[in-house]
Amino acid sequence: MLALAGAVVAMSTASILIRWSAAPSSVVAFYRVLFTLALVVPFVLGERRSEFRTLSRRDLLSATAAGIALGIHFAAWFESLAWTSVAASVTLVQTQPVFVAIGAYLLLDERIDRRIVGGIVLTVCGAAAMTLADPGAAIAVEGDARFGNTLALVGAVAAGAYVLAGRSIRQRVSVFPYVTVVYASCALTLLAVVGAQDAALLGYPPREWVLFVALAAGPGLLGHTVINWALEHVRSTVVGITMLGEPVGATILAVLLLAEVPGTGTVLGGVIVLGGIYLASTSRSSGGDREEGSGGDREEGSNRDSDVAAKID
Repeated sequence: MLALAGAVVAMSTASILIRWSAAPSSVVAFYRVLFTLALVVPFVLGERRSEFRTLSRRDLLSATAAGIALGIHFAAWFESLAWTSVAASVTLVQTQPVFVAIGAYLLLDERIDRRIVGGIVLTVCGAAAMTLADPGAAIAVEGDARFGNTLALVGAVAAGAYVLAGRSIRQRVSVFPYVTVVYASCALTLLAVVGAQDAALLGYPPREWVLFVALAAGPGLLGHTVINWALEHVRSTVVGITMLGEPVGATILAVLLLAEVPGTGTVLGGVIVLGGIYLASTSRSSGGDREEGSGGDREEGSNRDSDVAAKID
């Protein structure tokens, strides 16, 4: 639990590091994923190299699709931080479990109970309140906070697609081969976004490179890697609820380090959103009351979004 708390703190720094960077958001996202991949590759090239043999063509294609969705998630979320407050962006992007529940119901015919429905209703109402509130709190001079909030929601939908694409794979494939393929296709997707924007990949000052590495080592390695480790020791419901601390931590850091105080509408909407995610995450039909197994077989039930979401941001 102490490691889990430390991981949430590490993840809470992501939005601050992104805001501190002067590089285009797509470039920041690209290097974060690329450097995270570089940190993972040594493990894969070592004793775990043989695990790639467990990847079938279908699994490879599904993991690639998951990586593309993850790239869209990063591109949208990172850009949203240039338009809206840290509190609104981080809270809205955390709504992805709700989109997973909706997608699982529509595409996989999975049952959802009243708690999930109630959680979806609360989350949608809270997200709407945050999107309509404080339109003058935009960060960019010419910006509108509503646009940034919308981008954050697009990031949440893409994250939900990432989870749905990768859910069945993690029951058959261990984490390192899976994330290697996902991060590689995610990096290529972000590289395409950088190319489409005609943004420069080189020529940044040392400060920017430090921020790129910090994003990979902090929120990436010390944050989500520890989350994945913790999933072998605590229930996914506990992890899912604990991750709700990320928007809170990010908001506090934004107040202390960026002097960015969220408006009343953003705070109230955020509380409603977090309540909705909590309600949905603790549903019995979401699999949260099942005992967790170990390794790649631990993820069961429609709340696997809490498990896989630990690898997203």
